[in-house]
Amino acid sequence: MSTTQQTLTNERAESGAGRDERLKVAVIVASTREGRFAPTVAEWFAAQTAQRDDLDVDVIDLAEARLPDGLSEQRGPEVSGITPRLDAADAFVIVTPEYNHSFPATLKTAIDWHYAEWRAKPVGFVSYGGMAGGLRAVEQLRQVFAELHAVTVRDTVSFHGVWNCFDESGEPHDPTGPAAAAKTMLDQLAWWGHTLREGKTTRPYAA
Repeated sequence: MSTTQQTLTNERAESGAGRDERLKVAVIVASTREGRFAPTVAEWFAAQTAQRDDLDVDVIDLAEARLPDGLSEQRGPEVSGITPRLDAADAFVIVTPEYNHSFPATLKTAIDWHYAEWRAKPVGFVSYGGMAGGLRAVEQLRQVFAELHAVTVRDTVSFHGVWNCFDESGEPHDPTGPAAAAKTMLDQLAWWGHTLREGKTTRPYAA
């Protein structure tokens, strides 16, 4: 093999290794209500993740998943459709509004249908709402995920008075603040995601 061919082979191998090393992140869109603002926020956030080459993102929209309201021992096709996607993820980002100081019931249902899929993985948050920007929903979710042995990252992305934060094309009026917040949160998520993934390969998590 010539030097040039060997160089190309090495570059392809390194490129392939880079793809394998990417962190698999499931972005969960929590709101399912008619007229929801969630798609605007979720699409903006997905665009932020697309700028990074260290993440492999899977967007799970609970409005499309249509999970059953009640829990049972039998998992129907709707639950079975998202379970392997959650299991494959190394980390999660929850995109959630705040409803009456809390988070959507559909999100709680999605969380409660699963257990091991969340365990020993990091969770980040993108929240939106009125004056509080959805942060009260986030604080409650931190307690829920702690019970599931998940690790929530400190920094969040939050949109206060969200209806006035975006223009008609779905772009924030302030292009720098939210983008900087998203980068900080994703940097923390990536650190925890890689650290926990590598840790579990050498020492199983004791739940």
